[in-house]
Amino acid sequence: MGDMVGRRRPLIAPSLLGCDMGALTSEAARLQGAGADMLHLDVMDGCFVPVLTFGAATAAAVARGATIPLDAHLMVSHPENLIDAFAGAGCRTITVHPEVTLHLDRLLRRIRDLGCLAGVALDPATPPDLLRWVAPAVDLVLVMTVNPGYGGQPHLDHLHGKLPEVRRLLDANGGGSALLSVDGGVDADNAAELVALGADILVSGSFVTGSPDPAEAIRRLRNA
Repeated sequence: MGDMVGRRRPLIAPSLLGCDMGALTSEAARLQGAGADMLHLDVMDGCFVPVLTFGAATAAAVARGATIPLDAHLMVSHPENLIDAFAGAGCRTITVHPEVTLHLDRLLRRIRDLGCLAGVALDPATPPDLLRWVAPAVDLVLVMTVNPGYGGQPHLDHLHGKLPEVRRLLDANGGGSALLSVDGGVDADNAAELVALGADILVSGSFVTGSPDPAEAIRRLRNA
């Protein structure tokens, strides 16, 4: 993971959830041109979360529009049925939720076997202690600071304390090289605190894609 980020320079990963779903190839290219370091794909199945978004074919279209890494965040009930397809679509990282699998370690190792980086997403109410048992198989932990499912939700500040706890668990249990990502209401007002608490990647949806000038929004996140 060291080639993706230096610990003192957070990556900016716009979420495509607020983009024009009929033009994601060009939207991906636009965000890359605006200075995005990677792109975050919110994959929802209408079961694990109430929203339905897109599948691996759409991820492949995004990959045609951008050369920066793609992180497929699988908010789905059966991620084991989808990881091969998203790996084949060109996603660099595949992130899954532990709430939907009885075999998280096996799933993470399968993602790595496919040549991808393996991520774990933690819902607001999901305790991070489970990471001590899978840390050696984890490349990224995504701390959700909203409840998954809808874009544009208000940021939950009380979850900030989860970040240093996740970092401590990873470092103490063989996951020291794993990156820490934050997703949910991330903007220029909270970016500095999140980075100070250990965030390596800032996933930002509406703050970037809803801006009339995404490049300026990305600059504001960096400068915060």
